[in-house]
Amino acid sequence: MPALQGFVPQSIAVIDDADMLIGQLYRAGAQVRPGQFRLWALRELRSALPFDGALWGTGTLETLSFHTITLLDLPPGLPPALEASREQNPLLPAILEHPGKPVTMHSQWPGDGFYASDLYRDIFKPHGIEHIMATGQADPRGGVYTLLTLYRNDRSQAFTADEQALHARMAYHLVNAASHLVFAHINRGQPDLPTGSAACVCDDQGVFHEVQAGFLDLLDAHYPERDPHQLPFDLPRKHGSNRTIGKLCVVREPLGELNVLRAWPAGPLDALTLRERSIVNGVAHGLTFKEIARQVGLAPSTVSNHLYRVYDKLGVHSRSALAKLVHDNSQ
Repeated sequence: MPALQGFVPQSIAVIDDADMLIGQLYRAGAQVRPGQFRLWALRELRSALPFDGALWGTGTLETLSFHTITLLDLPPGLPPALEASREQNPLLPAILEHPGKPVTMHSQWPGDGFYASDLYRDIFKPHGIEHIMATGQADPRGGVYTLLTLYRNDRSQAFTADEQALHARMAYHLVNAASHLVFAHINRGQPDLPTGSAACVCDDQGVFHEVQAGFLDLLDAHYPERDPHQLPFDLPRKHGSNRTIGKLCVVREPLGELNVLRAWPAGPLDALTLRERSIVNGVAHGLTFKEIARQVGLAPSTVSNHLYRVYDKLGVHSRSALAKLVHDNSQ
């Protein structure tokens, strides 16, 4: 029998689509802002895994309540209805028991059990939802929990085993790419961050929304008995000012209604503001006042005034002494 010219098995085509999408997710920073990423990524996901609606929620493992929800082609009333019906919904315990593994509603209610349930009649049928597939991603260290749920409206189009495997793979990369983009965005324009620094995004109560592994390493080293779901200390009151807490130096910056908190092991240069650090870094690299001024967006005379205040703070009296102090503390 002759080979079929140009024939590409569907499974191979789907794998190629998924690989291309994964690459796009991690390159999205050039064209997609963090606040738009989830909606953009869900729309792109449809090219590899068809669905009619999607919910991407992030919250805390402790409460299992969402602090961020993104909906694609779903009514805004669905999340609160799901929250109210949690005790009836068999998906949640199955998702928590198997993190990273897709769970379908029909795996929990075989046959027509789902369609005979009050949950289907009251929550899903009014919105035309016939099939549900969800994957939970959990970070026990930071207490951050992410749920990605896909919905289909055609009862004859159940999610296949191959699609469940693809969902698991894509959910992992969606979550990691979203976190990567957040920290790439907040670190952009911050070339002079202190050595060993790491960051988190948290609310005003110190509950983590995004957190880097390095930030958790710092907390574990200095607060081994901490609550894993939030900061072990109060947020600094002022934005942009360094504050030494124990053996850590921290600085708080606004991010919409949330906060970026950076932390690093405290050292002698931590009496400086981030702007002063930028000026000091320029001096340590041998730049002139004019060159530093262009980098930080200040007048050369203002840079000079900042530098003399830096001398007073650090107890040095020359560029060479300042450069040596920076060099010694970067080892």
